[in-house]
Amino acid sequence: MKNLLLAVCVAVLTTQAMAVEFKEGQHYTTFNPPRITETPGKIEIAEFFWYGCAHCFNFEPILHKWVKKLPADTAFRRIPAVFPGKDGKPGNWANGAKIYYTLEAMGLLEKLHGEVFDAMNIDRTNLQDEKILRDWLSKKVDTKKFFDIFGSFAIQSKVQRAQQLTLQYNLTGVPAVVVDGRYMPSSGGAGSHDEITEILDQLIVKARQAGGKNAGNSHGR
Repeated sequence: MKNLLLAVCVAVLTTQAMAVEFKEGQHYTTFNPPRITETPGKIEIAEFFWYGCAHCFNFEPILHKWVKKLPADTAFRRIPAVFPGKDGKPGNWANGAKIYYTLEAMGLLEKLHGEVFDAMNIDRTNLQDEKILRDWLSKKVDTKKFFDIFGSFAIQSKVQRAQQLTLQYNLTGVPAVVVDGRYMPSSGGAGSHDEITEILDQLIVKARQAGGKNAGNSHGR
């Protein structure tokens, strides 16, 4: 019986030790006031990424598993980060965003999202170059249709919006994940990619307690 009680005590203490409370300013940033989100009625989880980013590439499989277990009151969305050039227009990452939004428009994200990551990070294929991109896509999609959409006003508008959001959250790098327009794990405070998801789990709880579902013109209060 004593051994059983000891084992229970050790288990409780271990669980308590594992339930680390992450701290504002050290492990995550708070946006005050919260930024407006775009998924009405849900706690929005928004990941900013770039296909050519090795950290995003390494984070992708961990994020993919984590997203599958998200609570029903959350909604996950990806946003390709776009930093402005010196002229204020979308800079070097714009083509990556255009690739993402074009694949989305064609219903091909599920099929090719991972392949774009692999091409950029494993094969070192410079898909930022439109000629190389065309060659790479030639056996995968209808390239005429792809580039008609790729160069469209609708895609340009989405890229502009992605740049606005990148600036709105004061991003300095990727991957970056924002919870409900309120909280974002700090790049320096978070350790491994697994720890980032642990921080995100706590931030979802905080967002829910704060009102959550920060969409439209309301802050969910």
